[in-house]
Amino acid sequence: MKSIKPSEVTTAEMHSYLLNSIAPRPIAFVSTVDRDNAVNLSPYSCFNFFGANPPILIFSPTKSVRENTEKHTLANIRETKECTVNIVSYAIVEQMSLSSTAYDKGVNEFVKSGLSELKSDIVKPPRVKESPVQFECILKEIIPLGNEGGAGNLVICEVVKMHMDENTLDAKGMIDSTKLNLMGRMGGNMYVKASGDALLSIQKPTRNKGIGIDKLPLHIIESDILTGNHLAKLANIEKLPTDIDFENIEVPVTSSRDENHLLAARLLDKGLILEAWKLLLV
Repeated sequence: MKSIKPSEVTTAEMHSYLLNSIAPRPIAFVSTVDRDNAVNLSPYSCFNFFGANPPILIFSPTKSVRENTEKHTLANIRETKECTVNIVSYAIVEQMSLSSTAYDKGVNEFVKSGLSELKSDIVKPPRVKESPVQFECILKEIIPLGNEGGAGNLVICEVVKMHMDENTLDAKGMIDSTKLNLMGRMGGNMYVKASGDALLSIQKPTRNKGIGIDKLPLHIIESDILTGNHLAKLANIEKLPTDIDFENIEVPVTSSRDENHLLAARLLDKGLILEAWKLLLV
């Protein structure tokens, strides 16, 4: 493997390594106003939520690597202590990218990007009308992480109101992630669209205590065909299956262990765990 120390590369190189390896990243489309109520809109992919009680969002406007200047967003939220965070879907990804242009202070990126201002209920900064999920936030704290170009600033915000497009909700009124068509940030010019084949359902191991890969039969652990992902699916059960578990399951069993493993791999890829187990325990 190639190994580096941050002190041995330029800030620009380190920035590129981080952006390309820590991905995809959710995008915070942040609206702020300054003390004169001039509106600013800018996206940040150093972003996530950090708790639900209270609901906390954190994003980081980094200083310019080349010029060591701070973002208008940071200056505004320091002045007025409020912002909105809007989630980016595929429908607005190009407009979001356009808004990231380094416009002069006082230029309204809503106007430049063609997006619509939506009046917030509690805070002064407007929401992005076209965003499927919008958060009104108040500032809790700003933590500077350095003084040089490329340094981040953790902006810690508390959500005081949340808005959701009803078309993205399920029958219980909860957000259905398959309806959002969200965008994630990669490195360079690359993004990822969280829809279609990009979405993957993985059963959480919280409802049972999986036996673990170390407890699988040796011929399964040492398989040249089954991957680590396959083994983890098999190991997410409380105990090895028995003949009773297989009573109503029919699978095509061959006389070749490798062929059985190939068939089992295909079944596991389809989420047919018990069927795969029956093949593997023959």
